[in-house]
Amino acid sequence: MSSSSSGGKPLRCPICSKDAVEAYRPFCSKRCADIDLARWFTGGYAIGGRHEDEGDNAAPAEERKRADEDGEGE
Repeated sequence: MSSSSSGGKPLRCPICSKDAVEAYRPFCSKRCADIDLARWFTGGYAIGGRHEDEGDNAAPAEERKRADEDGEGE
C-alpha cells in the first residue's frame, strides 16, 4: 500500500525512492527511517545558521557600524 500527498503520484522514500508506506511515512521501511536518523545524528545533514563568533551581538554591531558610517555615532 503506497501513500500519496494529495491523491496524485505515490510519495517516494527519500532514501531509496521506493513507494512510501503509511506506517513509516515518508519512508518505505524502518530501515530507511533509521538510515535517515543516523544521518542526522552523525552530522550528515546540517541546518545552516550563523557562525559561532557572531553570537547574539551580531545585529547591534551591524547597527553601530551603519551609524558610524552615517555619522550618527558622534
